[in-house]
Amino acid sequence: MGEFVDEASVCVRGGDGGAGAVSFRREPYVPRGGPDGGDGGDGGDVWLVADRNTASLLAFKDHPHRIAASGGHGSGQRKHGRRGEDLLVPVPEGTVVRDRDGTVLADLLRHGDRWLAARGGRGGRGNAAFATNRRRAPRFAEQGERGEERWLRLELRLVADVGIVGFPNAGKSTLISRISAARPKIADYPFTTLVPNLGVVRWGDAEFVVADIPGLVQGAAEGRGLGHRFLRHVQRCRVLLYLLDLGPTAERPPAEQLQVLRDEVRRFDPRLAERPHLVAANKKDVAVHPFDGMSISAVTGDGVAELVARLAEMVAERRSAEAELEQHTPVVLRPEPEDDIRVSRAPDAAWLVEGRSALRAVALSDVTLPEAVEYIQHRLASLGVERALEKAGVREGDTVRIGDFEFEWRQERRREDDRRDGNRRSSRHESRGRR
Repeated sequence: MGEFVDEASVCVRGGDGGAGAVSFRREPYVPRGGPDGGDGGDGGDVWLVADRNTASLLAFKDHPHRIAASGGHGSGQRKHGRRGEDLLVPVPEGTVVRDRDGTVLADLLRHGDRWLAARGGRGGRGNAAFATNRRRAPRFAEQGERGEERWLRLELRLVADVGIVGFPNAGKSTLISRISAARPKIADYPFTTLVPNLGVVRWGDAEFVVADIPGLVQGAAEGRGLGHRFLRHVQRCRVLLYLLDLGPTAERPPAEQLQVLRDEVRRFDPRLAERPHLVAANKKDVAVHPFDGMSISAVTGDGVAELVARLAEMVAERRSAEAELEQHTPVVLRPEPEDDIRVSRAPDAAWLVEGRSALRAVALSDVTLPEAVEYIQHRLASLGVERALEKAGVREGDTVRIGDFEFEWRQERRREDDRRDGNRRSSRHESRGRR
């Protein structure tokens, strides 16, 4: 049997965008062909996809990196680079995706649910895209963007209809082997089950999944005895079955067992206290403690049929209620946040400008060309970068850094740009007046 892994870290990275091409049309009898450099292709995205055929997070244990394909580079004759293929990463149903700080980003509950984990970088524009009436033969193009990269924390919470909760050696594994085809490890000592086991139970026309949750101990809600890892799997279960121990090895009477189990579940997640549940006591064939409720013997099968029938009825009621709730629950679509320009101070006193649009503005193939520098200045001004720097307190001679692009702030150049823009606006106003 393969190892069961319910926690893992993964590093996802979108594919890099392809670079735009610098090219000019070269044909007979066309002495001054214009720019015809094509755009680079976008990099592929990384998607996490819930897959019912994936049982655990074992695939990420030794190989945590997932990288999508990069886009192709542009070329002459306005040929665009191919787009990088998306990478679909299968994860088990019930996988919760968290950021490194613990924030929940996605909950992939059902087969087919998918979440965009890392975006691919956009392809750079070729020099044909920068041609204007004033710039007829641009000799620069855009570099492709780097794909988004980040570490994520994956956490599996088993999806089951019934979760069997009980102390170690209460007979949970024996019960699941009796009512399903599952064959977990069974022995007469505590903590035989160290990972959850799933079994499919068929009762008449009904079919439901039962999870054998590893035995809890007092203090499990605080993490004692791997309590957090075990209790996490209870959160997905539609119905809880508290299985008590009537046998001679039980350290507590049934009533006290039930009280401790309920307290641990409630402290871990108060919402579980309202989850439909059933209480049954096991080992009635060797009972040494009295019990007035439902009692069974998982070894002999005595009372098991009545227990399964009741569980099937509770699961059907719970499924019906969930279906009605889903039917009346609207789907909320949240727009993606806009790209904000952010200005901060680096340890070396340089000004750092961050933001996807600002990085794209300076990602040119050759920033030493005067026409490229002019384009960068105009683009940064239109994005509001210069005003953001002035608002932050930039001064004459300060170093400004945008990605790998670095320049010295000159207030005189800023005033010249404003004066030039003002002259252009005045010319437009005069031409309107003449009309």
